[in-house]
Amino acid sequence: MKKKTLLSWSSGKDSAWALHVLRQQPDTEVVGLFCTINQKFGRVAMHAIRAELVRMQAKNIGLPIQLIPIPHPCRDAEYAAIMKRFVTKAKKQGIERLAFGDIFLEDIRRYREANLAGSGIIPLFPLWGMPTTKLSQEMVSGGLRAIVTCVDPKRLPADFAGEEYGEAFLKRIPAHIDPCGENGEFHTFAFAGPMFKKPVNIVIGETVSRDGFLFTDLTPDA
Repeated sequence: MKKKTLLSWSSGKDSAWALHVLRQQPDTEVVGLFCTINQKFGRVAMHAIRAELVRMQAKNIGLPIQLIPIPHPCRDAEYAAIMKRFVTKAKKQGIERLAFGDIFLEDIRRYREANLAGSGIIPLFPLWGMPTTKLSQEMVSGGLRAIVTCVDPKRLPADFAGEEYGEAFLKRIPAHIDPCGENGEFHTFAFAGPMFKKPVNIVIGETVSRDGFLFTDLTPDA
């Protein structure tokens, strides 16, 4: 029997590709997405994506999404309590697995596993251990399209903000930058690909500097 699974949705390429991979696994049924939203700004943390766009992604994918509001600022204990309530509710609704798009950061994986320990829900990491050079090429050649919405200017030149994640991007990034941005060099918004029934139409706005990062604003294209 297929295991009912919820996927952690960041709005970016890795969670989008994780969905694509999960849908090809015969023992997995992805029944929905979940995403934490900064309650003060109404956006996905770090990706800086408006909640409205996240809802559009879910609609165009064809899955329900649960937006989990997180206060700003938020203490670690408060965040853990919010997520524990979410996990408890998910278990009561028959969810058997929570899936994540993490690739190689061991500390993040251990954190997720510890938070789910004893809950009766199994953590799943469909992209885990994949070489990121190969994975990035697989995403692009597989039709995934995304916009770079956040850049750490200490690691990546500012002009990468707002650029499409594709062959040209991968050829142009410095050799020391992980091509999937797994170390936090950049974050993305996925707007088309095999996991979508139809693309999310967006307008690329201005790029602003905030809290040491560069964020490119995206809005829905009416």
